[in-house]
Parts: sequence; structure tokens; C-alpha cells
Amino acid sequence: MARASFSQATWLVAEREMKTLVGTKGFWIGFLFTVVGLFALTILPTVFGGDDPKVAAVGSAVQVLQGKALDVQEVGSVQEAADLVRADDVDAAIVPDGAGIKVLALNSPPNSVIRQLVESPPVELLEASAVTSGQRSVTVIVFGLVFLMFGMGGAAIAQSTVTEKQTRIVEILVSTVPVRALLAGKILGHTILTLLQVVVLALVAPIALRVAGLGELLGVVAPALGWFIPFLMLGFVLISSMWAVAGALVSRQEDLGSTMGLVMIAVMGPYFGVQFFYENPVVLKWMSFVPFTAGVAMPVRLFSEQAAAWEAILSLGILAVTVVVILLVASRLYTGSLLQTGGRVKLSKAWAPAE
Repeated sequence: MARASFSQATWLVAEREMKTLVGTKGFWIGFLFTVVGLFALTILPTVFGGDDPKVAAVGSAVQVLQGKALDVQEVGSVQEAADLVRADDVDAAIVPDGAGIKVLALNSPPNSVIRQLVESPPVELLEASAVTSGQRSVTVIVFGLVFLMFGMGGAAIAQSTVTEKQTRIVEILVSTVPVRALLAGKILGHTILTLLQVVVLALVAPIALRVAGLGELLGVVAPALGWFIPFLMLGFVLISSMWAVAGALVSRQEDLGSTMGLVMIAVMGPYFGVQFFYENPVVLKWMSFVPFTAGVAMPVRLFSEQAAAWEAILSLGILAVTVVVILLVASRLYTGSLLQTGGRVKLSKAWAPAE
């Protein structure tokens, strides 16, 4: 029987990986959790956005509070209002004070109430944005969590590789398909599954926004989401190649923790980096051109209307070139370590056969 070509072997391995992963409960539980989490992050801030502060009002103070975002309870006397404050039934009491009003509170100024009473000056925005800070915060969390979850999902490649080494199945596989086809097939299979999940999430996101009453955001979210998908997919290929090498360097599942540290940093770094610095435009701009953080940072900048299309194209190009370089390095390390059993394989030893 003729040996399969590289492309045929790659697709055979990809099919095997997809069927194996789709057949596990963990895959479906993780995906459903992602979909539910997307709805929760979009809807819950609207549902639990906070009730209006409760206040007690006496006499003429009731008229002053009309139209304010306060839950007003009218009472007959200042003493009754003070008793409600002491009983913690209201956040504060608003009572007449000469020609004006006075706020009664228990042990600290009720800032949420005071903000409603102070007349706000007119505000002129020099650079108006269609996105509020709250909406931007939610988007940062969503983009970051999606990248984090799919990046961590790539750990299945490492686990699959270690299992094949531990059970010696890998020796049968490499006698049938080239080692590089084995690596390419694993990455291709998991990338296809990730892409399908991302497409589903991209279709679900507008529904979640409409349910949350944020349909007007679709015009801003859609372009950013369109950029997020290619950034996420290239970032996933980058991380997947690193996961594959992490798995090839060890021969037992219990040893995998010793090789996955660098990959964990590459996966979690973008999430925490953008969470900490998304309000710093200078740092975020630099992060949007660093391959390992660009997958989250650039879509966030596009959503916030802080980046031009040419910047996104340049960042995507840098990421694509980095993916090619990492894939070449990973291929060499994977080939050099896959058939070595025993303890952890040193990187220098895994690199040596290609010299």
C-alpha cells in the first residue's frame, strides 16, 4: 500500500484529533460554558446594574428630589427620617434646612445620594466616542476571556501527544505518517474546531447584545469582532505549536507541568496584560504590535476607535510572520523529541537531530 502524501497524512491526523476531541464531554462542557459566559457578561451588568439609593424625605425636600435617580420615601417628620437612617432602612434622609435642604446620614457621607443632589455642569466632549467606559470594560473582559479559554483549550494537543508517547502509539503513527504531518495535523484539527466555535460565538454575540438592550453597539462591535477572529486564529496556531512541543518533551502526563510554564505565560499574559493596561493608550498601543498580546490588544483598540485599519493590518502581518517562525522552530523541536522517552527531554537535545 502506497504511503500517504504529506497533505493526506496531515488531514488524516486532523480528522482523528477532531473526532477524538468532539467525542469528549469536556469539549462540549467548555464550549457551552463559553456561550453561557458570553451571555452572562453581556446581560448581567444590565440586570444587576444597581438600584437607586433609598432616601427618606420630609416636607419641601420631596419637591427638590423630583426627577432624581433616587428611591424616595416620604415621611412626616425629621425625627422619623432620622430613625429610618439609624435603622439602616434608607441610605440617607433629606430634610428642610432653612431655605434649602440638609442630608442626614449615619456614619459616612452618602456619595451616591450627594451626586444626585449636586447640579452637574454642562459637559463638552472634545473627542466624542460611541463607546462608554463601561462598555469598553465589558469588551476587554470578553475578548480576553475568549482568548484565554481557547488558548488553554490548546492544552489538549499537549495531552494528546503525551498520551501517544506514554502508550507507545506514537511509534506506530510515525511509521505510517511523517512526524511533521503528525504535528501539522494536530494543529490543523484543533484550529478547525476552534474556528467553528468562534464562528458560533460571533453569531451569538449580536443576539446577546440585543437581549441586553445594547443593539446600538452592534455597529461598533461588528468591525472589532471581524478583526478579532483572524487575530484569535493566528494566536491560537502560535500557542498550539508551543503546546505540541510541551507535550513532546515529556513521556508521562504527570511530567507535563514541568514543560508548560512558558506556554501558560503566553496564554495568560495577553489576558492580564490587557486587563491591567487597557486604560493606558501608550502601553496598549505597544501591546497591540507584540505578537503574543496583539490578539487581544489590537481588537480592543479597534473597538475603542483608537486604531486605524492600517495598524491592524501591520499588527496582523507581524503576528503571521511570527507564527511561521514559531511553527518552524516547533517542528524541529517536536521532531527531535517525539520519539525520545524516559525523563524530560532537554531543548538542546531535541534541537540536536536537526543540526
